[in-house]
Amino acid sequence: MTGVPKDIRDRFPATRDGVYLATSARGLIPQEVHHAVAADLDARLNGTTDKAEMFAAVENARAGLARLINAEPDEIAITKNVSEGLNAIASALPWAAGDNVVMCSEIEHPNNLYPWLNLRARLGIEVRDLPADGGHVPVDRMVEAMDERTRAVTIASMSFTPGFRTDLATLGRACRERGIFLLVDAVQSTGILHTDVEALGIDGLATSTSKGLLGLYGMGFLYCRRAWAEKLTPVYLARFGVDLGDISEAEKGGDNYRLMPGARRFDVGNYNYPGAVAAEAALDLLNGIGTEAIEAYVVDLAHRLARGLLDLGLPVVGGAPGAHTGSIVCLGRRGEAAGHGKTDDPEMASLAAHLEAGGVAFTIRLGLLRFALHLYNTANDVERVLELAAEWVEGRDKAA
Repeated sequence: MTGVPKDIRDRFPATRDGVYLATSARGLIPQEVHHAVAADLDARLNGTTDKAEMFAAVENARAGLARLINAEPDEIAITKNVSEGLNAIASALPWAAGDNVVMCSEIEHPNNLYPWLNLRARLGIEVRDLPADGGHVPVDRMVEAMDERTRAVTIASMSFTPGFRTDLATLGRACRERGIFLLVDAVQSTGILHTDVEALGIDGLATSTSKGLLGLYGMGFLYCRRAWAEKLTPVYLARFGVDLGDISEAEKGGDNYRLMPGARRFDVGNYNYPGAVAAEAALDLLNGIGTEAIEAYVVDLAHRLARGLLDLGLPVVGGAPGAHTGSIVCLGRRGEAAGHGKTDDPEMASLAAHLEAGGVAFTIRLGLLRFALHLYNTANDVERVLELAAEWVEGRDKAA
């Protein structure tokens, strides 16, 4: 397929009323996902569940994510969310007191901070936490901060706010040259922006299915490059992480067990089968279109929105769109004191109320109005937001 289908929006009933720009909090699910999950629940309701089919859904989802990011299925573990994936790698790396991890917590979600603080408290590792550069990841300074005791660098592929992209290729090269593990929280970009883990030099990538992957909460994936995975021992181990061949999952092995190949060793316990069914259907849709086409389409819309808001004299974070921007556009001035879902800027609060009254769904993080787009958005959505913003600007100026 060479582009996003013109009728793609029809598969997302939630788009019929209002403008949905809250993908960075949770993505919409398409009809295919709803139908697949409904059929799975009907099978449970009627007692016709087939365990082989449930396992097949897990493996199809695993293969679908592998295809999406240019990995091998054995390099994908099944998790329940991003946090579990990040913790699986953080706890499995071979740490010694005095080793360090390099990060920039200022632009990270808190769940990519606590695993490292926990290791600092437990094992005495050093957390080299560098300040951001105007909301941007300070890639050059992160490279400079690496030394012979650096075991990992962890960063978001695209920050949850203000939504700037990270130069992963530069970090990937620097880490690969030094034998340092590059661990990426990719939840804001997976399924929206094209991601090639091999080309970018990513060693580990954690994501969930509830945002750009168009699935459910409680289901996620962890990519771990095979060369690294084969050197790591999981802190948690369960039957699916142990290689016992083709015998039943309920049968026991002996004391001299062997870990599953690649990232499969990080699979713990039974799976979220409805989540896997949903992911299977969503990944079929995303892979059928292709993330290169999805990224080109979505980023074009985001750039149109950013330019339009700038033309109205509104404070778009990061200014004119460019290589640093992706599918998220933020407005306002960062205010930590504002709290989750609030802004302490009276003008931005007024604009937010006007947009909400006009049927626009978006989010507020760290005081910034955050608009996040996906393949189900259209140019009409952008024009509607700009129309409402222009109304608000005109009303503000008349009142001044």
